[in-house]
Amino acid sequence: MRIAFSADHAGAELKDALLRRLGDAGLGHDLIDLGGDGSDANDDYPDFARRLGAAIQGGEADRGILICGSGVGASVAANKMRGIRSAVCHDTYSAHQGVEHDDMNVLTLGARVIGPEPAYECAIAFLAATFSGEPRHRRRLDKVLAMEAAED
Repeated sequence: MRIAFSADHAGAELKDALLRRLGDAGLGHDLIDLGGDGSDANDDYPDFARRLGAAIQGGEADRGILICGSGVGASVAANKMRGIRSAVCHDTYSAHQGVEHDDMNVLTLGARVIGPEPAYECAIAFLAATFSGEPRHRRRLDKVLAMEAAED
């Protein structure tokens, strides 16, 4: 799987730590760093959410991990993009359940909320999960997709 990573100024350090740790884990994923090095306080989360969302929309990435200070702003921004289903998850249950039930394709983390070890565990849970396709989950996802389509 191709996983894109992006972070604003507040999330850059955690992004770099996750990239290193996941790369060292040998999980077989292609890890794509879309930037955010923390050097510029004007690196705003909407810009990095857009960059990550565009990579998924364009087929360069299958999923993404997006990081800002709280996770909230980046998740809100990412969810404005067609086809992006992002959620802030700071626990492993939500990180895998969001994929299994809701076909979440972006895990958003708050670098000021979660430490590197729990963030790594959430990333592992997110990456290991697959959408169940169960009829009740498919029905609900179809309703969400219809809401998105109605915005045209």
